[in-house]
This record gives sequence, structure tokens and C-alpha cells, in this order.
Amino acid sequence: MLARRPSVFVRPLSMDEGRKLARITRSSKDPVRLRRAIVVMMSGQGQTVRDIASLLQVGDDYVRDVIHAFNERGFDALDPKWSGGRPRKIGDQIREWICLIARTSPAECGLTGFSTWSLSKLRDHLLSEGIVAELSRETLRRILHAGGVSWQTTTTWKASTDPDFIPKMRRILELYDSPPDDGRVVCVDEFGPLNLLPRKGKAWRHRRKPKTLRATYHRHDGSCTCSPPSIWPPASCST
Repeated sequence: MLARRPSVFVRPLSMDEGRKLARITRSSKDPVRLRRAIVVMMSGQGQTVRDIASLLQVGDDYVRDVIHAFNERGFDALDPKWSGGRPRKIGDQIREWICLIARTSPAECGLTGFSTWSLSKLRDHLLSEGIVAELSRETLRRILHAGGVSWQTTTTWKASTDPDFIPKMRRILELYDSPPDDGRVVCVDEFGPLNLLPRKGKAWRHRRKPKTLRATYHRHDGSCTCSPPSIWPPASCST
């Protein structure tokens, strides 16, 4: 006749541990953590392994493993240890290389006919260059997303070519901040043609770091130079 396996119980629990277990059983959204907490709490209340397994519809060995793990590691034993799944076919170095190519202009890679990468064109380039043996568009999208690279609108910036721009700017700001007590500041600005506004493109860039292009233009005939605002009335006027 086979001898009955000795009963396994959780170690004595403190009042704080009991309250923490009860809180986990009420609020935990993880089914694995919840089930393990119930096993430990029931064992602490004197329930046997067989009774706990029958109530939770699990095996006796599962209950024993949970109790032994809690006795050894405490509450860390309640957290599930998920496996990493299938090993990645594309290593970290290749992933960084892919993100670098995505942020590079196709022209810099010797390609013509298009100015930005689409997922399909980038995938075809990576396959033709032998950087990866196989790659789907969805896997490429995930690699770019994990590397912090997103499809962004290009931003533009403008800069004045006037060598006296800084003195003029300081003079204008000074008049804005401290207008004359006996006069008024009259500001006149020029609104350029709409067709000279920059047309923004799109490119793969680091998230929240869009590509910037200088959007200045030249007016060689009839251009208006920046000048400080006028003060009215003039200093020579007595009224």
C-alpha cells in the first residue's frame, strides 16, 4: 500500500501579508497572479492541497509548486514569468542599421526616382542589398516603431541674410518693450505671395525629431528690406 504524500502548507503569514493577499485577490486583473494568491491564502487558512486543487480545478502538483515557491521567494512568486517566445531572427545591430537607412535619403543610397522611403521600397532595398534574408512589411514597421522612427512631416525654418538683422531686431524689440511716452510706434510688415510658402514633405525620423529644411528665398528685384518701426510724431514735430 502506497503511503500518502505529506501535506504541504504555506509558512505562517503575518497580518500585513494576509491583508496584502486579500487585496490582490480583490483587485488583481492578472488571472495567474490572482490564482496563485488564492492558493497561498487558502493554504494559510489551513486548507489542504487536495481541497485547494479541487476548488480551483487545478492539479495537486500546481498547488504544491505555488506554495513551495511562495515559501522560498515570497510575493515575487505570485508574478508570472512569461517566456520570451521564439528567438528573433534579426539581431539588434541589423535593427539599428535598418533604422539608420530609413532616416537616410534614398539619394544618399544611390537610388533615384523617389525622394523618401515607403515601407515597400525600404523592404525591397534591404532585401536587394542582402541586409536581411527575409522581411515582411509588418515586421519592418515594428522594427522602425521599436527603434523610435516614425513617419513625420518635415518642418522648415527661415533665416535672414541681412547683415544688420540683429541690430534691427534689437531696436524693434526695444520699441515694443519701451515705447516712447510722447509718441506712437507704427509697425509695417510685408506679406509675401502665397506661392512662396514652403511645401512640407514627409520622411522617416526619430520620434518627435522631424527633419528640418531651410525655407528661405531670394527677392532680387523690388525686395523690401527690414527696417525699424517709425516713431510718430517725429522728434522734430512739436505736436
